[in-house]
Amino acid sequence: MLQNAIRHTGLPVRGRHALLAAFLLAAIGIAPAQQSATGTSVQSAGSGTSVPAPSTQTAPAPKHAIRFHEPDPIDFDEHAGFTQIFDGKTLKDWDGDPDVWRVEDGAIVGESTTESRRANSYISYHGAEAHDFDLKLEIKVEKGGGSGIQYRSSVGKVWIRGSQPGIPLPPLKWMMTGPQADFWYPVSPNTFAYNGQFYSENTDLGILAWRGQVTESEPGKSQRLLGNIGSRDALGGSVKINDWNQYEIIARGGVMMHIMNGQLMAAYVDDDPKSSNNVSGLIGIELEGSPTKISVRNIWLRKLN
Repeated sequence: MLQNAIRHTGLPVRGRHALLAAFLLAAIGIAPAQQSATGTSVQSAGSGTSVPAPSTQTAPAPKHAIRFHEPDPIDFDEHAGFTQIFDGKTLKDWDGDPDVWRVEDGAIVGESTTESRRANSYISYHGAEAHDFDLKLEIKVEKGGGSGIQYRSSVGKVWIRGSQPGIPLPPLKWMMTGPQADFWYPVSPNTFAYNGQFYSENTDLGILAWRGQVTESEPGKSQRLLGNIGSRDALGGSVKINDWNQYEIIARGGVMMHIMNGQLMAAYVDDDPKSSNNVSGLIGIELEGSPTKISVRNIWLRKLN
């Protein structure tokens, strides 16, 4: 009973032990020693026995407290340090086929129809080139087909992908080559699985990181799988169909990440400094397939270099 009562006093272990000893000494007629200001025991009057008493001193607080906490989520609508590169009204500094691209309801819209089928078409932003950056935008694909966000890209390169029979290619000034963050309508399970992946447009590199993968390439070698983000099918659940999707692309040196609706979809590490993925370049939007309607709005760029 006595031990239980002492246990609930709130004293530290050493203090509880000393208090219990004092009670036991008192029970047999021995007065405890009194504590000096320095924490050393002193002999009590009328007693020849000296025992330690509970210390009143507390341990000093550490000079550098270590804190463990979860990070706050990024607010997609926070734009400190960003520049809006589409004003929602005009295509100022954007260049693309005017028969394909227009402004509609505050968005850049590209469209092809069954009656007017088109080859791949791109619209590129020429107000800045970027190597290391954060890019935020919202994208929606309707009716079919697909799209992609070009970055670190160029225009005017010889087109090596070919085109569909009977559909002429646009002028090369409207064709883009370089890294792409894919986005597709669920025309088929295969094309829907492209959402979020890293694709190298108009090169012989192709898909370098499928959705759900973290991959790496070294000079002269094919990419290798470093790790998995999650199931490719499960990650598809983060994609909104016929609705707006938040897309963020982060590029730092040879590391590129694609994030959709807050979910990391793919990451690619290119360790070849001479790679076509490791150059400063343009940002753009792709239209692919017919029929399809591509809409992109709220385009914000934070350029680091």
